[in-house]
Amino acid sequence: MRKSLVVLFLLATACGGVPAAPVRPSPSVTAPRVTPPADPPAARPARWRITERGAEHEIEGYADRVSVLPGERFRMRVSTTAPHFTAYAFRMGARPAEVWRSGRLPGVRQAPPQTVEGMVTAAHWKPSLTVDTTGWREGAYLVRLDASTGGQRYVPITVRSASTTGRVVLVNAVTTWQAYNLWGGRSLYQGPGGFDGRSRKVTFDRPYDTSGARLFLDFERSAIALAERSGVPLAYLTSLDLRPGVLDGARAVVSLGHDEYWSPGMRAAVTRARDAGTNLAFLGANAVYWRIGLYGRMIMCDKETQCPLWRASTPESELVGQQYDCFPAEATYVVSRPGHWIFEGTRGRRFPGLAGVETDKVSTDSPRNVKVLAHSPVDCGGRATSSDSTYYTAPGGAGVFASGTMRWVCGMRGRRCGHGVTKAAAPFTRHATRNILTRFAQGPAGAP
Repeated sequence: MRKSLVVLFLLATACGGVPAAPVRPSPSVTAPRVTPPADPPAARPARWRITERGAEHEIEGYADRVSVLPGERFRMRVSTTAPHFTAYAFRMGARPAEVWRSGRLPGVRQAPPQTVEGMVTAAHWKPSLTVDTTGWREGAYLVRLDASTGGQRYVPITVRSASTTGRVVLVNAVTTWQAYNLWGGRSLYQGPGGFDGRSRKVTFDRPYDTSGARLFLDFERSAIALAERSGVPLAYLTSLDLRPGVLDGARAVVSLGHDEYWSPGMRAAVTRARDAGTNLAFLGANAVYWRIGLYGRMIMCDKETQCPLWRASTPESELVGQQYDCFPAEATYVVSRPGHWIFEGTRGRRFPGLAGVETDKVSTDSPRNVKVLAHSPVDCGGRATSSDSTYYTAPGGAGVFASGTMRWVCGMRGRRCGHGVTKAAAPFTRHATRNILTRFAQGPAGAP
């Protein structure tokens, strides 16, 4: 199944941390140790947003690790046309806060990207600075790179949890971020000449395209902020961290708004957790779709030969409760079971624009006890179909919710989501998600 350039455009248009350690400087690998500003700001709500993206390669960079434990270090490789740059780290949660800054560092224009067997890489870039996360709390972070000439870009990094026992686990879908990453001119979707020139493998050894954090901001940030406001105990991982045993004792696992690319190891870890009573929530659509290979920092996905759809062998609906059905989808989200505990305390039954731009529905491979909580008629580019929100109980007692729409997290922003989504969608999706988190944090949710 091929997705055209329209996918990238529509996904791009889809849709606050807790107190942290004081701001501290970090040593540069290529320059003497920097000193803190004369009046370093304390960790507090911060101006974290990019205000000027600048020219295409004015500044960009990546981290040599996708996630680190608190107190570990990671290196950043930065390329800029500016004479100097500064890096700022922000913890992204209920109240984004600046936790660290680098001081002024010399700018270096790194060598052009290399293309190796169709894969774009910047692994040959030299390290620019080392960041020490001592004092940083677990969570999702954005490092903002500010060129002295004005351009800005983000570099995501997750400070992961050493233990998930007794907690609700939020998973950054980094494999999907990288699949769509067009930096250097190639992604798993397109390259020179369009679809036929796409990569069959991609690497984390390169910056992300556009702002540097497009899919995180579009599909994950709002849900993470809400989860932190809910007060439930949280843990943080990335999809690369889903390995055997990492979810032992977890109360729930939350897949955020777009979580499409799963390796066998990722799926095995989540399935094992579900079977042990860990609840699952899929706050998006098109999850567990492509079966990928992971080799260190490289994702393999030749969609013609070595990257089959999961449904070809083990349908995603066996885990999620439903499966991908439509793109592009535009529809009104319609609640069909208003008495279900997930919708307790919500107002409204019809929410224009909330079903899209990709949607799922139940299939013949869905669990027998799956319940359809919302059933929305969908116009799928002229094909009549539907979108479902579902819930089922696994044999081990876990409850599994799937929203069936990629705009569930985007809907938390109400009208700011666009696509005809109304103001009423924000309190609805927020309240329903809070119900899910609160109930799932108590242990196996099972049947009401």
